[in-house]
Amino acid sequence: MFRTACRITGNAGDAEDVLQTVFLRLLRRSRNADPLENIESYLRRAAINAALDVIRSRQSDQTVPLPEESSGLRPIAPAQADVSGLRQALSRAMAHLKPRPAEIFVLRFIEGLSNREISQALGISQVRVAVIVHRTRLQLRKELRPYLGDRS
Repeated sequence: MFRTACRITGNAGDAEDVLQTVFLRLLRRSRNADPLENIESYLRRAAINAALDVIRSRQSDQTVPLPEESSGLRPIAPAQADVSGLRQALSRAMAHLKPRPAEIFVLRFIEGLSNREISQALGISQVRVAVIVHRTRLQLRKELRPYLGDRS
């Protein structure tokens, strides 16, 4: 969960906040609801959604986090700056996605799950997963075109 949250938010501090949020939600849920059938799936999905919430709130606050690589005294190399800019652009673009496509994108490309594994975890068909992955990639590619150049 931490690794996923860190990849989505871009820094460890926000990822720790995400974990705290997820476990608080789980605690509240356990007091008011039936036991979860698949705790692993719940935790993964909750971490993704909470991390996306952090990104969305960051946009509404108009704050820009400092990349962790820049915390030292040495300057960031131009190639690292380009990657950092791309990461921030990807985070902003993902924040504009609806929850289900964002969740499926993260499961597919950040967590590395197959379409079959995603369909089983979410209880939807593999075809539906493939369609959402395809449409989400097109949407993100369109939003990231300035960073991708001709490669898009």
